[in-house]
Amino acid sequence: MFLDYPHRRFNQLTREWVLVSPHRAKRPWLGQVEKAPPENLPAYDPGCYLCPGNARAGGVKNLAYTGTFVFDNDFAALLPAPQPEPFASQRDSLFVAEAEQGLCRVICFSPRHDLSLPELSQTEVEEVIRTWTEQTRDLGKHDFINYVQVFENKGAVMGCSNPHPHSQVWSTSHLPNEPLKEFNAQRQHWLNHNACLLCDYLAEEIGSQERIAAQNEDFTALVPFWAVWPFEIIVIANHHCGSLTDLNVREQASLADMLRRVTARYDNLFEISFPYSMGFHQAPMDGQPHEEWHFHAHFYPPLLRSATVKKFMVGYEMLAEAQRDLTAEQAADRLHGLSEVHYKAR
Repeated sequence: MFLDYPHRRFNQLTREWVLVSPHRAKRPWLGQVEKAPPENLPAYDPGCYLCPGNARAGGVKNLAYTGTFVFDNDFAALLPAPQPEPFASQRDSLFVAEAEQGLCRVICFSPRHDLSLPELSQTEVEEVIRTWTEQTRDLGKHDFINYVQVFENKGAVMGCSNPHPHSQVWSTSHLPNEPLKEFNAQRQHWLNHNACLLCDYLAEEIGSQERIAAQNEDFTALVPFWAVWPFEIIVIANHHCGSLTDLNVREQASLADMLRRVTARYDNLFEISFPYSMGFHQAPMDGQPHEEWHFHAHFYPPLLRSATVKKFMVGYEMLAEAQRDLTAEQAADRLHGLSEVHYKAR
């Protein structure tokens, strides 16, 4: 289907289109080539502000932690205290702004400076899942918090400022743009069909098996039909639930297993520590029931052809609509065929 000809695909979650141009995959590349990331990081770096016992940029000293480690972001993008309205203009003005409250935290995966998610043990990744869950629950208790975004930027090419494996949690009083798009799409599908959008979508994907990368009892990882990034993956809960806080102990272990398997395949693709931005999209925490919302995670990796050639979102992508050369089916076929044994462990 559509393997050789340009076509558009509709993203059911964002209600946006992506242009797919498979015939461009063979074009020559004389553009920017990224530097390969260093492969031999130390287990402990005395100059790292995230390693145990070290001082951070603001002078606060980290605990001598042995598992996950959570602290308030020293350079938080959001502040918890009520802020004055930035403009006194009326809502019918063309200059509209509003105050935003929130809390931002950092979560180190482990004391090891050199081990990312696919290199941690199953038990260690389960602890990461529990910590994300605890932070979601804790932040959601604040009356000014209505959404909690857990995310990880991995690799310097994705803007990560420190190689020590870590993630962040930003919580906000308003629903941010991307979750808002997905909320609107899922809500409309629920109202139109009395059914969950991602439940319906996942059933069709499992039926076709064209874009599945990995599966276990509780989660499915697949390259979405409407993928934008070259080796984009969405991890969808097999059973309907809304948030990390809805998962039981077995499902937490299943999610840890799936994250390890997905990230191991990523690393094995070009045999590097594979960069990406990953985040969970969970139901709003506004005290309202959200039966329409289905818990899932997005992986957006930039690498296209090799460890040093990435996809750029420029030109047509910025001014018109997203475009990709590799089809979702081709990407899924490559990912599905990779080993889940990390290349460093072979």
